[in-house]
Amino acid sequence: MHELNLEELSALLAVFERAGVQAGESMEGQLLSRIRTLHAEKEELDSMDFDDCLGGACKL
Repeated sequence: MHELNLEELSALLAVFERAGVQAGESMEGQLLSRIRTLHAEKEELDSMDFDDCLGGACKL
């Protein structure tokens, strides 16, 4: 299965925002919550400088 990149996740969040979807109990709201979580995780990974991890200095 194709994993969405940060740009694609950002686009999905924009679509949900324009549609007025709120995080919550509905299927759409649950999906929005999952996409937000994935976006935050992907953003964190993309911002890491893996050169800082040489020698075991960081934990992934």
